[in-house]
Amino acid sequence: MTTTTLPDLLRYDDLATRGLTRHGLDRLIQSGTFERIAPGLFLRTGLTDDTTAAWIAAAAKKPDATLCLLTALSLHELTDEIPTRSDVAIPRGTQPAAVHHAPITWHHFNTDTFGIGRGEHPLPSGLSIGLYSAERTLIDVFRLRHAWGSDLALGALKQWLRRRGSSPAKLLALAENFPKARPAILHALEVLL
Repeated sequence: MTTTTLPDLLRYDDLATRGLTRHGLDRLIQSGTFERIAPGLFLRTGLTDDTTAAWIAAAAKKPDATLCLLTALSLHELTDEIPTRSDVAIPRGTQPAAVHHAPITWHHFNTDTFGIGRGEHPLPSGLSIGLYSAERTLIDVFRLRHAWGSDLALGALKQWLRRRGSSPAKLLALAENFPKARPAILHALEVLL
């Protein structure tokens, strides 16, 4: 078997079906063809940057993993801040996964509202990771402004309001699901509009 016929992402569980042994996988790692991105998970070397490799590992290990907070604000271009860590939400009561390469801060969100505003962000190797919508992300930074700061929330809201198609009514309707955040969002909208 040549390395070109192997998928970009390998799991220990897939070795036998790929005609590989652990010893063969060790040789691929030593040669620099593959690298470990999480326990039992290996990615073709050079396929992507460290942050995306960490997202691939998070998505493979935790299918409900969802990019949130500052990471999501950055992807939605609602902040000028550059995240130094990836913010990833998982449902409360679940355990985070061990991931190599880039730091991840795991956040536990309420299971009742976890899926609200959740979409998918495509990744290399055919995977995707969850990504909260711009509106859900705004709600979360307002909801957690005691930890993230009101300036981040207000700055993101201002940028979002400048966008074509932004709908304060849609944002407030979504915020109905988050009663602690809605009053702060409503007040900010009244001041800004």
